[in-house]
Amino acid sequence: MKIIYNKVFLAHETGAHPENKNRLTSLGRLDETEIESGERYLGLIHEAAYIDEVKAFCQGGGGPLDADTIVSKRSYEAAVYAVGAAVMASRTNDFALVRPPGHHAYPSHAGGFCVFNNVAVAVRQLVEEGKSVLIVDFDGHLGDGTEKIFYASQDVLYWSLHQYPAYPGGGTVDQIGEGKGRGYTINVPLPPGSGDDIYWKAVECLMPIARQFQPDVVAVSAGFDAHQSDPLLELRLSLQTYHKLGQTLAGNFSNVFAVLEGGYNTEFFPKCLYNFIDGMNGQPMRFWEAPTDSGIEVAEVFEANLNALKKNLSKFWKF
Repeated sequence: MKIIYNKVFLAHETGAHPENKNRLTSLGRLDETEIESGERYLGLIHEAAYIDEVKAFCQGGGGPLDADTIVSKRSYEAAVYAVGAAVMASRTNDFALVRPPGHHAYPSHAGGFCVFNNVAVAVRQLVEEGKSVLIVDFDGHLGDGTEKIFYASQDVLYWSLHQYPAYPGGGTVDQIGEGKGRGYTINVPLPPGSGDDIYWKAVECLMPIARQFQPDVVAVSAGFDAHQSDPLLELRLSLQTYHKLGQTLAGNFSNVFAVLEGGYNTEFFPKCLYNFIDGMNGQPMRFWEAPTDSGIEVAEVFEANLNALKKNLSKFWKF
């Protein structure tokens, strides 16, 4: 897995917003990749009126698209290239290091720092080509836009591990899809204070479902805000969790690509990112810190959630 990056992603100017260009510049000098604009793919997910609205709003100088999402004059350009990078990554099994992120974006509106849903567009293109896709969303927030887009689909299995309660709300154990997609959404709500121990219990318990689905491709919404240093959440993952996630995905699936979502501590974000990529590539872990444990009350809440989730999914999958 290699990094797909272009300096166009720095043109999305957000000022002192948590999602700012320092997230990428914290990585130092990066080789640039020639990327196709993803504008022609936007209609796979997004409504024409919304696309036009974003384009015109940015051309007019930008500002707040909603209460959380800021855009500037060149944000539309950055956003369509982010989509293009996600589609490119889906072809090459690489990591699209992009901004703005995408998993909170809906077909008709922005949300949670996200303009267009990069992962969803790339996944819909794969589905149009007849492929089944597993989405693993390990960002610490629920990817509510992605979940909603594929909530009734049996071609896409959406698996999210996220803090609950937290923005954007939802992502409970009884939200498992609808219609033909019932059983194809897996929400793992993690209580604030969750550490490596219960996180890995969730991964190991639910990985059999991911394998039973037998996806042609795995798409990773790779957010690093579940790390214990992140300012926006209260999860407590350590650096080695991201290396182990990479190892686990690479060990279970042959076609895996990733797209950047969250992760807002610019000291630890590069360490999380490189540990994940090293895990994917079968390389030693570069950065280490002590593993984390969860308190008794946190573990009890998690166990109740996990047992309820297993009960809800047992009619569709074997554990």
